[in-house]
Amino acid sequence: MTSKSAAAAAQATVHGYPRQGQGRELKKAIEGYWKGRVTAGALRDTAAALRRTNWQQLAGAGVHEVPTGDFSFYDHVLDTSVMVGAIPARHRAAVDADALDGYFAMARGTQEVAPLEMTKWFDTNYHYLVPELGPDTVFFADSTKQVAELKEALALGLTARPVLVGPVTYLLLAKPAPGVAPGFEPLTLLDRLLPVYAEVLADLRAAGAEWVQLDEPALVQDRSPAELNAAARAYRDLGGLTDRPKLLVASYFDRLGEALPVLAKAPVEGLALDFTGPAAANLGDLAAAGGLPGKRLLAGVVNGRNVWINDFEKSLSVLGTLLGLADRVDVSSSCSLLHVPLDAAAERDIDPQIARWLAFARQKTTEVVTLARGLAQGPDTIAAALAANRADLASRAGSAITRDPAVRSRAAAVTESDGRRSQPYEQRAAAQRAHLGLPLLPVTTIGSFPQTTELRTARADLRSGRIDTAAYEERIKAEIREVLSYQEKAGIDVLVHGEPERNDMVQYFAEQLTGYLATQHGWVQSYGTRYVRPPILAGDISRPEPMTVRWTRYAQSVAGKPVKGMLTGPVTMLAWSFVRDDQPLGDTARQVALALRDEVTDLEAAGTSVIQVDEPALRETLPLRAADRAEYLAWATEAFRLSTAGVRPDTQIHTHMCYAEFGDILRAIDDLDADVISLEAARSHMQVATELATAGYPREVGPGVYDIHSPRIPGADEAAALLRKGLEAIPAERLWVNPDCGLKTRGWPEVRASLENLVTAAREVRAELPSGAS
Repeated sequence: MTSKSAAAAAQATVHGYPRQGQGRELKKAIEGYWKGRVTAGALRDTAAALRRTNWQQLAGAGVHEVPTGDFSFYDHVLDTSVMVGAIPARHRAAVDADALDGYFAMARGTQEVAPLEMTKWFDTNYHYLVPELGPDTVFFADSTKQVAELKEALALGLTARPVLVGPVTYLLLAKPAPGVAPGFEPLTLLDRLLPVYAEVLADLRAAGAEWVQLDEPALVQDRSPAELNAAARAYRDLGGLTDRPKLLVASYFDRLGEALPVLAKAPVEGLALDFTGPAAANLGDLAAAGGLPGKRLLAGVVNGRNVWINDFEKSLSVLGTLLGLADRVDVSSSCSLLHVPLDAAAERDIDPQIARWLAFARQKTTEVVTLARGLAQGPDTIAAALAANRADLASRAGSAITRDPAVRSRAAAVTESDGRRSQPYEQRAAAQRAHLGLPLLPVTTIGSFPQTTELRTARADLRSGRIDTAAYEERIKAEIREVLSYQEKAGIDVLVHGEPERNDMVQYFAEQLTGYLATQHGWVQSYGTRYVRPPILAGDISRPEPMTVRWTRYAQSVAGKPVKGMLTGPVTMLAWSFVRDDQPLGDTARQVALALRDEVTDLEAAGTSVIQVDEPALRETLPLRAADRAEYLAWATEAFRLSTAGVRPDTQIHTHMCYAEFGDILRAIDDLDADVISLEAARSHMQVATELATAGYPREVGPGVYDIHSPRIPGADEAAALLRKGLEAIPAERLWVNPDCGLKTRGWPEVRASLENLVTAAREVRAELPSGAS
């Protein structure tokens, strides 16, 4: 096909779409089902209605080929485990008894069985459920979900493309099942898995699929020759099938690099490539590889991970170059639109000037359609859209909202000494032990306590004017007193005030910092039914006034034990926001760090002796390519130290991380120079404690012994066993006892029982320590 005919054939599509619905109907239906208020049939009806709405909105906007199979009750990787029959042995009975309840048991656990481990989907804030595999794993095909959703779309008269997690990525994301030797490589199961994919593909073809998309984002990471050979073998075998649809292999989040020629040579009909952010390098790599002669290219030129409007002229230039590199070029988002909110038009309170700069899922869909039309019919056919786009981009570039000279001057004046504590850790630790007087194995929590219906109602009543500020603050004070009283009676050693005044650990601070923009309806799925509203970094960052000091001071005034000051760290403030794309991330991180430094200093001046600056996103934001990591870790750890280094030696700095693979950042964890770090460890069975010990980590550690993302209550014996395992790696004088994460999503009954079991476990294990332990 010539470039001219390729352009004329250009169509619009996307990789996936937000699942929740405009009013988070899916979340409400699923949680209602868990509570017994919604039937299974009603839940499925809600899901079907949401899928239908999504597809019809996409088609109505001009999308030619809608994605199917990307919709999920909890997680698309868990859906893949079901599709290939990879059900852990401990969950098989539940799945056999009731497929839906068994599915949720794998996701959340039950009182009898633990759930699958959860971790971050590449460098996003979406969490997936980690497949558990072993040498005895037997795969079998179950394409029920995938076929049914395809048929639903086809019945609406739509052209549909099923989207599946590819077999190589699925295995690379998996871990050895409990009891399997740690050295087991799930990728060795590829030859066993491919026939199952072949059966699913045949089922989809029989159901009417012309194309099927197989997502292989794991191939944008550094991969060994053996892993690349596995990818080549997988797509040689799948491409060689006769009973299959056309295959489109997709990657996103970064450049394919050495995997690009592997997929380009594979006997598949098309590739989907990301051409945004670091993945923009795919353009040069594709040209150097000789393009994709005879193949379809899905060109991801609209960023599916951030909320800023597209630069149409730049995208059309990229698309024009790509026309000469493939037989057919279609226009798409860079990845699934799952990672952005649904509709910017729903935001009625945003400054109209800033609203011009924003594009959520619906607006990005329109951008994709507009670019496809401009490519197919020529730029003159979208002249008005091009003119409006140029004006909007110029508005942002020239706006005073984006630049604050005072903030930039302060950031430029930072020196290396500003990011260093005045004494080394050993001296600080001695001063802190003397000042705080804590027992061995001190018990604490991560920060938040349950956000009850009463608290949410009080916030809603304040917003609506049903109560005044004074009444609201009395309600918050009462909640703080209750939380503190409970902790002291339970025997917890370092207390938290429970954060009843906070809606979200990032949004709460964003609403008090200049340069941030909060949304009302910008919900994005984090995991399962947990949705967050990431704020938007629109301009330079500063702190007009203290953000947490008042409530922390009040909590300490009514408590008899130390109360932690609780802040969200600079990297997490970026990672869980939609960041600026008009300056380096490190520059933004430094601005946030300086704002937090002011808060830390004020907390200490107010008498706070323990200050926790959470960085759960440090690992998740790690670049996918090793070559890019040193630069990232340098500015990320500098930002944390800049936030915390201005305190006295006897002020104890904590940090917290959760649900990530920490082995990749052990050196960086050390470089943070925090006095205490708490980490997720319950689902991974204390793996991180061993990793830290092996790396020679010298500071205090709180590996979690209570998995708060599951409703199950850990027994005191279970927590004690994990503590003993932790003591095999970390000496008692440096080991803390805590949950994996904050408790805001849990209910009070399970929190009380679980924390009391933690205290019992700590006392039991403390009593087993040698009398000379110190």
